[in-house]
Amino acid sequence: MFFPKNISFHYICIMLLEINNLYFSYSKEKPLFQNLNLRFEEGKTIALAGESGCGKSTLLSLIYGLLDWESGDIIFNGERLLGPKSNLVPGESQMKFVAQNFDLMPYATVAENVGKFISNINLAQKKETVAELLEVVGLEDFANVLPKYLSGGQQQRVAIARALSVLPKLLILDEPFSNLDFPRKIELREKLFRYVKQQNISLIISTHELQDVIPWLDQIIVLQNGRLIQNDNPEETFRNPYNFYVAKLFGEVNIFNETEVANFQLPKFSYYPKEIKISENGFEAEVLESRFAGNHYWNKVKAMNKELIVFTDQKIENLVRISFV
Repeated sequence: MFFPKNISFHYICIMLLEINNLYFSYSKEKPLFQNLNLRFEEGKTIALAGESGCGKSTLLSLIYGLLDWESGDIIFNGERLLGPKSNLVPGESQMKFVAQNFDLMPYATVAENVGKFISNINLAQKKETVAELLEVVGLEDFANVLPKYLSGGQQQRVAIARALSVLPKLLILDEPFSNLDFPRKIELREKLFRYVKQQNISLIISTHELQDVIPWLDQIIVLQNGRLIQNDNPEETFRNPYNFYVAKLFGEVNIFNETEVANFQLPKFSYYPKEIKISENGFEAEVLESRFAGNHYWNKVKAMNKELIVFTDQKIENLVRISFV
């Protein structure tokens, strides 16, 4: 039986959020979470990863207090959470959650939306804070624009800035980069992750594309159909994915079965395309396709009676030899 690994630390850490034996079901016949146990440290940036439908968004809603669970405990900042049935207003204090609907005030400007939760006691300070947050999300030039004139990605960034305005202990973001084009994604990603670290805000994001965020993560939690599959630091998750499901969250991957690993004396079962190199020695491979893909060439080769994806610096053709690193 597989028991997901937990990271061991040699220093004292403050546990911000604990999930103990959580049971949740949309229908009694098919529970989503059964005895789910997780730990989230203060000040860490954590990704909930997995394919669509694995339970990421549901778990975020449970943590924030938008859904009730059947049994188990969710403990935040030392206090047991009770869920929406026990709260007049759904949600938890010291948390902010930016979901897929952004709930912006339609007749207020971008700046007014961002400043919604900031006190008016010191208006000069409020204005300065709003300006700083608009810079973090790259919307400095849209301060006086109404939300209806913004794209979905821009509205999402306004919602993130508004959530940051109260300096929550925990910020929860559901697919925060899904509505952004690539240049904006790169810009927001770096500024956002740096800002939450500077402010010691704990961050949980859901994503099904780990390659977008891996440089900024402290921990990756992988879910599949409500089950905890792997719980590790980013490097361990990338280098030693528990199975094919985890490996492909980082992009294309080549998988070998037990027989192939034994026959070809391979040290592991999965190889990312960049882990297969063109070499003078190794296995003979027929080049089926070689396509320019920006900073590398994407190649499909046939070797060891199997089609493989290989990344190279130069276009390849005909017959080559490959080795595994």
